Amino acid sequence: MSTVSCRDRLNDQQFLAAMRLALVPGVGPRTRQALLDAFGSPVGVFDAAPSELREVSGVGPKLLKSLVHDAARIDVQAEVELCVEHGIEPLTVDEDEYPRMLGEIHDPPSVLYVRGQLRSQDEMSVAIVGTRHASRYGLAQAERLAGGLARAGMTVVSGLARGIDAAAHRGALAAGGRTLAVLASGLLNIYPPEHEDLAAEICAGGALVAENPPRFEPATGSFPQRNRIISGLSLGVVVVEAAERSGALITARHAMEQNREVFAVPGRVDSRVAGGCHQLIRDGAALVESVDDVLDQLGPLIGPAERADGTVVHHPAELQLNTQEQKVLAAIGSEPTSVDDVVYDSGLPVHRVLSTISVLEMRHLVQRISGSMIARR
Repeated sequence: MSTVSCRDRLNDQQFLAAMRLALVPGVGPRTRQALLDAFGSPVGVFDAAPSELREVSGVGPKLLKSLVHDAARIDVQAEVELCVEHGIEPLTVDEDEYPRMLGEIHDPPSVLYVRGQLRSQDEMSVAIVGTRHASRYGLAQAERLAGGLARAGMTVVSGLARGIDAAAHRGALAAGGRTLAVLASGLLNIYPPEHEDLAAEICAGGALVAENPPRFEPATGSFPQRNRIISGLSLGVVVVEAAERSGALITARHAMEQNREVFAVPGRVDSRVAGGCHQLIRDGAALVESVDDVLDQLGPLIGPAERADGTVVHHPAELQLNTQEQKVLAAIGSEPTSVDDVVYDSGLPVHRVLSTISVLEMRHLVQRISGSMIARR
């Protein structure tokens, strides 16, 4: 997905200013946006006078000192060179290569560090999260669902933590699919350390991503912040085993705020780590027993995604279609299309086309405009 190496941007002043702004202590996504609204660009922020900076909402005396004095001491060139040395690509939020869905949340990371490769097909992502203290049942369900989603063509997103997260990553990799791990630490500081080998596998079959600079040490507050990125990268979040107070429920709450789908796997009624999932279901989360439960519920993509085989997908439910259903769907346009045209373009008998259109309607992929006219949703 990324086409421009950060090595090529060592002389790009806007890029370097954007990196510097992201590294200034105290400048979060909302303050950054307020600064950009006031001064137009990262370069404009650093060209502004202290009296002008002071007028921006969220800029108090401490942050003003950081912007005026501390920012000047940040060695951005060294930070970029460190990324180059270790194969890390920093993507600023205004770049085309930045993940489209993540860029649409209200507080996207101003810089996303990527090790591995992001692809167009990662627009079709589902997060699987849950407790670090997982039962054998929970681990098995996470691996099963991740493997099924990966085989269907979805990318599996999780947080590289012990327990459910690690099982989800391993399930996707074992199925030969893609997976993204969102770190609360920097990409050169894998946490937990025993997952270094897993992180290396993920790099080869997906990507590691983080909003913190490469050498950042994980801190308590960075884990809840990380969770908004997990949900932001995904069409939906599946929670597999979570206590009633759990980081996985924070991810689910972010998903709701970001207008993503929320799913929960039921557990034993006497299990401590099932309480959070059962509460989510009571609150309206979709109950998950199979991969089809997830794919049926997901809404259309923000934009078309290209699969590894080059085919273009507009809706995750398309991943469930058989060959005949794919032929009929390919013959239906976004503008009203007559049944006769679908029969001609698909090369299928009328009775098969009509029965297949009914299936596509039930899966919310097409809609009847009139008795003989159909269009894609």
